[in-house]
Amino acid sequence: MPASNVSSGRTAARLMAAAVLLLCATAPVTGCSRERSPSAGRAASDPATSDPATSDQATAGAAQNGVQVTVVVSADAVRATFRPERPGFHLYSIGLPVDGIDGVGVPTELAVKGGLRATAAPTSDQPVRQLNIPGVAGALPVYPDGPVTLTMPVARTGSPDAQVVVSYGACSTTTCLLPVSGLVIPVRLR
Repeated sequence: MPASNVSSGRTAARLMAAAVLLLCATAPVTGCSRERSPSAGRAASDPATSDPATSDQATAGAAQNGVQVTVVVSADAVRATFRPERPGFHLYSIGLPVDGIDGVGVPTELAVKGGLRATAAPTSDQPVRQLNIPGVAGALPVYPDGPVTLTMPVARTGSPDAQVVVSYGACSTTTCLLPVSGLVIPVRLR
């Protein structure tokens, strides 16, 4: 096959994969569906405060688009657990490029603002596996189905008001839920 046909075939396959994922995110189609969980749109309404049993920790949480996020802030770290609400769903790795691979995928992200300052990049408690999708040039780094916890070393800035900011996308083998970008979870520090 001539090189121009190979290149055109790859481009067409990439466009098809991107179109399918876009359709999955916006409308029902054969083989995928747009789903919103009962918790879609639900987020933390009040800043969480320190747990009386452990005065040096604060907890907070939010749930949106099929994933519950629980945040625990200690004196020197933030732990965010991302828990898909249904079995068979996984999250993309923190190592996925910001724009995905061939435009496919949303990296799981953890950041802090306000009363917290990151002192190192987050790490995860789960191994990364490579997921191959027809029409996408490279494998997508994803975590195993189920929960994953990201831990990020932090320092306190002196303000009692902090925000933990998360982004993520959850998918199964047939369905991708709407991604979440920049979800702010307020945390009240002591």
